[in-house]
Amino acid sequence: QVQVVENGGGLVRPGGSLRLSCTASSRRYSQFAMAWFRQAPGKEREFVAKVSWSGASTDYGDSVMGRFTISKDDATNTVELQMDSLKPEDTAVYYCAADPWGSSQYKYASSYDYWGQGTQVTVSS
Repeated sequence: QVQVVENGGGLVRPGGSLRLSCTASSRRYSQFAMAWFRQAPGKEREFVAKVSWSGASTDYGDSVMGRFTISKDDATNTVELQMDSLKPEDTAVYYCAADPWGSSQYKYASSYDYWGQGTQVTVSS
């Protein structure tokens, strides 16, 4: 069983930055595509960012493009999400997800086998 654990959420002012990290306990981690999703109260879970198993390919949701950066480190089984220029509408619970199979449908939550428990990010003055 793969355990996925997120860290780094918190309260930040608009325009500020925050870095989320996530570790996945698997010897096959280097073969995993990894992603971040988020869910605000009353809304559906939303795709935020993904990185391919090799780290060479990334993609972002339209609402975070140009502000967020995802990166993968196989040496530490970690994926990070650097969030800059944060806005109040970025407030949500952020979830890390792992896909051992590299699905082409990576914007859909159903493509991911393993999920973390989520970490709260609140952007407010």
